[in-house]
Amino acid sequence: MKNTIKERLIALSLLLLSFISVSAAEKVISVSQNGNAANAIRSALEKAATMKGSPVTLKLELGVWNITREESTVRKYYISNTTSEVECADPSKHIALLLRGLRNVTIDGNGSTLMLDGEMSAFVIDNCQNITLRNLNIDNAHPTQTEMTVEADGKDYMICRTHPTSQYRIKDGKVEWYGRGWAFSRGIAQWYDPIKDITWRDWSPTDNVVEAREMEPGKLYIKYNKKPAVPVGTVFQMRDAIRREACGLIWESKNVRLDNVRIYYLSNFGVVGQVSENISIHRCWFAPEEGSGRTNAGFADFIQISGCRGLVDITDTKFAGAHDDPINVHGTHLQIVRATSANKLLLRYMHHQTYGFQSFHSGDDIEIVNPETLLAEGTFKVKSAKMVSPREIEITLTKPVPANLLKNGTRVVENITWTPRVHIARCHFSRIPTRGILITTRQPSVIEDNYFYGMQMSAILVADDARSWFESGPVHNLIIRNNTFNRCASSTIWINPENRKKAGAVHRNITIENNVFTLRSQDDKPLVYDSVDNLKVKNNIVISPNGETTKLSY
Repeated sequence: MKNTIKERLIALSLLLLSFISVSAAEKVISVSQNGNAANAIRSALEKAATMKGSPVTLKLELGVWNITREESTVRKYYISNTTSEVECADPSKHIALLLRGLRNVTIDGNGSTLMLDGEMSAFVIDNCQNITLRNLNIDNAHPTQTEMTVEADGKDYMICRTHPTSQYRIKDGKVEWYGRGWAFSRGIAQWYDPIKDITWRDWSPTDNVVEAREMEPGKLYIKYNKKPAVPVGTVFQMRDAIRREACGLIWESKNVRLDNVRIYYLSNFGVVGQVSENISIHRCWFAPEEGSGRTNAGFADFIQISGCRGLVDITDTKFAGAHDDPINVHGTHLQIVRATSANKLLLRYMHHQTYGFQSFHSGDDIEIVNPETLLAEGTFKVKSAKMVSPREIEITLTKPVPANLLKNGTRVVENITWTPRVHIARCHFSRIPTRGILITTRQPSVIEDNYFYGMQMSAILVADDARSWFESGPVHNLIIRNNTFNRCASSTIWINPENRKKAGAVHRNITIENNVFTLRSQDDKPLVYDSVDNLKVKNNIVISPNGETTKLSY
């Protein structure tokens, strides 16, 4: 007995010594602004790079760190689901925090706010490992989405109150919204109902304008040749359509964690994980700052996971006020242009907003897929890959591709090595005009204990396509459990692969259990599905608009 106690004490002592050694090795660098936030952050990151992988924490001085577009770091990055060559010929991003080639670095905001001013990207994490951003707020002094509230509505006019952060000027009798590096007078709009707390895509108050004038600062009279009736109190959220910047890019990196990062405005696109491994988003906030009076926080998606692997873990996070899907997890189908030799394929990015980045590596496994059936017709291993142009990649395989496989119509390729496990738990979704979660990954995934309110489309969509967005691939193991769906669209959970020919199930092994569905109309359906094998539906509760409760199990 004495020997056992002694052994335990020795083990505990060794553990404590190990902890003390690790703690001693972790360096904390206090970062103050010294009059210029951008330069201070750049200098701190340069100092972190000199640590050569030794753990270091950059702790920001508490305060507001103002960084303008002109002070940003400009670097070219191609980002999935953003812009085409026609929409934006120059893919350069204006970056506030650029982390490149770093290892074991934590940026602790200490409760500070990174206040951007202009069309910018808040951060890029490029070719890094073991990176944490924590205790940081991110906002924009003049968001690229502008807002105004209807105070009076007539047959051919409106009187509107602009939000204080929305800058405007009257130009040629029209309202032009502007900021550093951006301006628009015609654009897309969403309507927001502050009573129901829902938003949807609809007519834009930038259309059909005859005359606009300022009645007083922040108060506009706008006359139209044609307009719909608009309830007083409606908030218009307006923007142009070009996703020139993104809030954040995680590119070719591993073990990246966002912890208690509150993003009040996400710029023209969300946080994108692209060809990266193990991404954790915990206790974060993707929504306008409480008390700010703003109703939207993002131009498009909030989180886009494209061609990643490992674990994507999103927990205890709020999503409210997007203009597109809060979470979208997918791969990319590249179309086979031709076989350049027996074991070489020339591939092409097909969707106009996704291109320019390498998504294949030596040792990766791929599937050749029939876009009509979305079923795999062969599995191969990549020997090497090279970018031929921003649109095209040539891959060399370890074995020849049978000639008959490519003779029967178009085929696409999915990289099945870069497909992540996904865990989404205890998150809140509201004020969304589209879906809550899109998920297409073959790895085991769980969506649990979340709350969805008022999605204008499906709360959860399981798709897969090779003709529209080219977002791959099949789901092989997905559990959706213990979620609450409150007044979402007619197909609350929709399993809907875009296979034109039914040659077999695209998805399999999906379990939907212990969820609660409160329907908004008698025509709504909690679950609609197609092309799925081994679907299990157990112990779900459905509450009709008149309060009747039924069980959904089969």
